[in-house]
Amino acid sequence: MKASTHRHRERGVTLIELMISMLLGLVIIGGATAVILSNRQSYRTNEGLSQVQESARTAFELLSRDVREAGISGCTNNNRMANVLDPTGTLLWWQSWFGIAGFDGNQATLAADFGEDAAERVEGTDALLVQGIVGTGLTVENHDATSANLKINSATTDFIEKDVLIVCDFDHSAMFQVTNYNENNVTVVHNKKEGGQTIVPGNCTKGLGFPAVCSTNGTPYSFKPNSQVARLSAAAWYIGNNGRDADGGRSLYRARLGRGASMNIEEVATGVTNMQVTYREQGGGVDAFRTATAVGNWMNVNAVRVVLTLQSAERRVSTDPAENAGRLERTFSHIVTLRNRVP
Repeated sequence: MKASTHRHRERGVTLIELMISMLLGLVIIGGATAVILSNRQSYRTNEGLSQVQESARTAFELLSRDVREAGISGCTNNNRMANVLDPTGTLLWWQSWFGIAGFDGNQATLAADFGEDAAERVEGTDALLVQGIVGTGLTVENHDATSANLKINSATTDFIEKDVLIVCDFDHSAMFQVTNYNENNVTVVHNKKEGGQTIVPGNCTKGLGFPAVCSTNGTPYSFKPNSQVARLSAAAWYIGNNGRDADGGRSLYRARLGRGASMNIEEVATGVTNMQVTYREQGGGVDAFRTATAVGNWMNVNAVRVVLTLQSAERRVSTDPAENAGRLERTFSHIVTLRNRVP
């Protein structure tokens, strides 16, 4: 008998089946890619929103601290300030006592020049200047007006030569510059500036009485024991160029008076593109906030409304990619009350 052979036919996939498989694979890959891109865009959007919120929190927290303390000299004496800093040279922006002062977007200030360079002020944005004291101050043990020696009732201080200090009691306050500091007996000296001295601005008199008179002895006055003395705090807040176009190019800056009458410029929060400030004067009504040029008396300002506009460093994350390179933009408003001017 002849054995029969059984041959199995081997079959592959047809072209149509291959094309359908490839199409299904592309659909799956496309769906997965869309999910990945969507998640990535959501992450970038949330990251941009977080940047804006974090910058806003930092800006308002630090700015509010300075504004709340504006105008505080350490004593309640109806703003009677004897300023003996020498007015004959080039005036520095913090040299006169003002407590708080503002400048609209078109108003120049010595605290920050308009310009395009890094840390220079952006024209069209407001500037806010505040003064007060650093910390709670120390007490006076003895003050010899004749020798211009003021002894501090403390084992040590962080005062140094050229510091600008405010000493006060319930009669008045006096703002002066330290011409010498003796750390052995914890004594500051406030002599009149003499020819050849390089101290800037220096004192125009050694007399700390009110009102101040620029002469050798001026208005003599001795601050009694337990009077308060502290370093002058002065800060100018403004919007400046940060030189980094990649993250928007603008930041909130603070120019701050430091130890030894030095000036420190600090970048506080990036992405802050605009600041508009209005002010409320006492007796002007609850909602009577006005621009800097409309303020009648800065000594009557008791509240400040600050409006900040911020943009994210992340680009192409907003619904309008053609505007601001697609950066997220938010505007925040905050009202701050001056503690020492609350009725």
